[in-house]
Amino acid sequence: MDSLFQIFKVDVEEANRIASEANEPHRHDFEELMIGNKGVLEHFIDFDSVETRAPFVSFVTKGKVHRVQPKPLNGECDIWVIRFKSEFIPETTFQLYSYYHNQADLQLDCGICFNRLILLCQMIFDENQKTVPNYAIIQQTLNLIFTIVEGERQRINPYDEDLQKTQHISFKNFLSILEENYKRSVGVEYYAEKLFMSSRNLNLICQNILSQSVSEIIETRKLIEAKNLLVSTNKSISEIAYELGYNENSYFSNVFKKKAGQSPTEFREEMKNLLIS
Repeated sequence: MDSLFQIFKVDVEEANRIASEANEPHRHDFEELMIGNKGVLEHFIDFDSVETRAPFVSFVTKGKVHRVQPKPLNGECDIWVIRFKSEFIPETTFQLYSYYHNQADLQLDCGICFNRLILLCQMIFDENQKTVPNYAIIQQTLNLIFTIVEGERQRINPYDEDLQKTQHISFKNFLSILEENYKRSVGVEYYAEKLFMSSRNLNLICQNILSQSVSEIIETRKLIEAKNLLVSTNKSISEIAYELGYNENSYFSNVFKKKAGQSPTEFREEMKNLLIS
């Protein structure tokens, strides 16, 4: 995906087009939220195939191997698809990983709450259609959508056994501590100590859930914020490096290029061109 944010609808025609093309399990470099108003979603994820009827919400985190096949039901299909880079809402993205890593699809009830989600999607779409969209409005509205969905998920599954698993609770606690400290120059031992466990156990938990080590997750969170600052501020590369706890600008630039595939300056210029076009 070349842009920070996209929103579009899958109707019957688009669902049939997708069905007619090769659609192998794949990974993507963006987050994807699907909100189904009408139709069915056949979803292959975590090496299992699940079919969910509308109304539903499906969230696929970046890097997950999956395949989606939207299908009409009773001749109707109406699914909002929202795609965004993790730096678009950096303060929320990692929490979404913990919420949805073991349950990508959620069937909802018809009613006022779901209708609000559809209305919010339409508001985002209308704003994004403007010649100069206000991305602050889109970001806040997208965060509100996730807040509503999380409230519904807790209401539908108040005693979800998976959420009681020790690993899941520890992982969520780690993300909370990370959110408060990722700009500091602290390592794995710091987070393990805060969680009253060994570095080895914390690494095992992170590998099981995100297939990344603690150090990789810390660097990924720093990278997300670095991209956010490069896009949303005029701060110099040195200022951003210092703000994120890097003692040397050159080290920050090397880490950024290794993970993002381009230098901070190149990324900033690319994003400026995308937002202007």
